[in-house]
Amino acid sequence: MSAPPSFATVPGEGPLRVLVVGAGGMGRAWLRTVAADDRVALAGVVDLDPATARRAVAEELGDVAVPVGASLSEVAARGGAQAVIDVTIPEAHLPVTLEAFGLGLPVLGEKPLAADLAQASTLVKAAADSGLLFMVSQSRRYDPGLWALRDRAASLGDLGVLTQEFFRAPRFGGFREAMEHPLVLDMAVHNFDAARFVLGRDPVSVYCEEFNPSWSWYRGAAGATAVFEMSGGVRFVYTGSWCAPGLETSWNSRWRLSGARGSATWDGEDEPVTQLADGAPGAEVDHGPAPLPPGTGTAGALAEFVTALRTGRVPMGECHDNLLSLAMVHAAIASSAAGARVRVADVLASARAEAGIPAQSPYPAPEKTGSGFPG
Repeated sequence: MSAPPSFATVPGEGPLRVLVVGAGGMGRAWLRTVAADDRVALAGVVDLDPATARRAVAEELGDVAVPVGASLSEVAARGGAQAVIDVTIPEAHLPVTLEAFGLGLPVLGEKPLAADLAQASTLVKAAADSGLLFMVSQSRRYDPGLWALRDRAASLGDLGVLTQEFFRAPRFGGFREAMEHPLVLDMAVHNFDAARFVLGRDPVSVYCEEFNPSWSWYRGAAGATAVFEMSGGVRFVYTGSWCAPGLETSWNSRWRLSGARGSATWDGEDEPVTQLADGAPGAEVDHGPAPLPPGTGTAGALAEFVTALRTGRVPMGECHDNLLSLAMVHAAIASSAAGARVRVADVLASARAEAGIPAQSPYPAPEKTGSGFPG
């Protein structure tokens, strides 16, 4: 087993000074998250339109004097930034993260890791080469119900199959409705990543079919069904649609986990329900209090990022590990296009080759330890 990735820590007693890059809707949400955490301080805000950055600061934080501008390097220097929070569009993740690394700054980025798997592979190698932390915020991992379901899984014995059903009917307008793979590419990375978290398993292969119902308001495939083989022979079955009006599921999906000793279900909102073989719901299971995430949503991701930089503990979403969640997305798309089962390792190898990374170039897979890597 490879040693876990190491990265430079940021010692200090005071708040970690973070620079937020991107002042759109999610950027504003991150400004609120930063303001609510006394372990961090806002070092500045960067946006291609500085007026947008100034307006976001004024409307979200009030009369706060922080540097704003269009240049990451310039605003980072003015604000004394110690880390970057990248909330830009996926196509900007590569240049923003590389610029931050060039300044010696660790990065907490919004999902996805990058716009495609080749760019993601480039960033993972860059993080390893620089010795800096690059963590991806998979905010749905920080849901107490999801942590409770993972805790319940331990009572089920050997695991056989996990199913997720995701049925919603959002009318976003804009870019999502014009995407070729709106469900799998934009949404399913949350579901796939959460499945890895609960199972403590990594993807081996996938067979996927994408489709678009006749009544769909999306240009691309708004529905998909995927069957993943996970390590240890466990199966993960995902089926979903973004044009499924009526009886909608939670945004977290509806889950069922089956093992040798029983099953657990989760509606994505309330407490999971467990039933062992030949028993009533919850029979013979003394769960006790489930472990809790360090915070919910983006607050949990920020808390774990700060802890990682202060202690050196590998966080959830560390880029080497998160690359596998993104690889599940691109392997599913490749399978749908080919009409055949696809090995995730082959998709990753193709991405590395496209990025010009030698096959033997090491960026070690992380050892699964600590809260970030349940096993």
